[in-house]
Amino acid sequence: MNDTILLVEDDSTLSMIISETLKRDGFDVLTAGNGEEGLNQFTRHGADLIIADVMMPRMDGFEMGRRIRQINRNVPLLFLTAKSEIEDIVEGFELGGNDYLKKPFKMLELLVRIKALLRRNVREEDNRFEIGGYTLDLSTQVLLHKDNGSIELSLIEAKLLKELIVNVGHTVDASTMMQLIWQRDDPYSRNSLHGFIHKLRHYLRHDRSISLKNQRGIGYMLTVKS
Repeated sequence: MNDTILLVEDDSTLSMIISETLKRDGFDVLTAGNGEEGLNQFTRHGADLIIADVMMPRMDGFEMGRRIRQINRNVPLLFLTAKSEIEDIVEGFELGGNDYLKKPFKMLELLVRIKALLRRNVREEDNRFEIGGYTLDLSTQVLLHKDNGSIELSLIEAKLLKELIVNVGHTVDASTMMQLIWQRDDPYSRNSLHGFIHKLRHYLRHDRSISLKNQRGIGYMLTVKS
């Protein structure tokens, strides 16, 4: 059975080009011309991956993505954007986006990104990881503290924290983390990574034995005092 991609793009010419490219590569494609229509398509038919333009009429891609995340926390979401401001890119990641591609782009790059996202979405067999007084459930993206309740993480936050936990006591190279999440190492990704690390420190604050250190110029290391 072919993977189904929901393409939400208000530029009809670009939508047709992307759709035909995806179909030739073996994907089933659903299309929508704005965020409202895209949300309706996903609610009715679902999808294995969503490609969404950011700037659209009636409902923009970010708002559509935010609402889709309320329905499904795991479906990969790739934003197409003409914007390059770091604030816009970070906003997309924070609401649950998995990747972004700046216009104009080559169809081959889009296909590579899509296939990488679909591979990464295959769930791991062991989805629970413990660190200090916390338990990370990767399948639900929930971080549970034994005394202070639970926190719902974004997909990126959960994946970054899992990578730090399995390498506890060792420095995880920043470039490795960026390649894991975004398949690239560039200034935009580096700034985004720093922002997500800051948020993870805040989430882990209830256990003072846990420290998430910045190894300047190298990466990050999670430690737990015994």
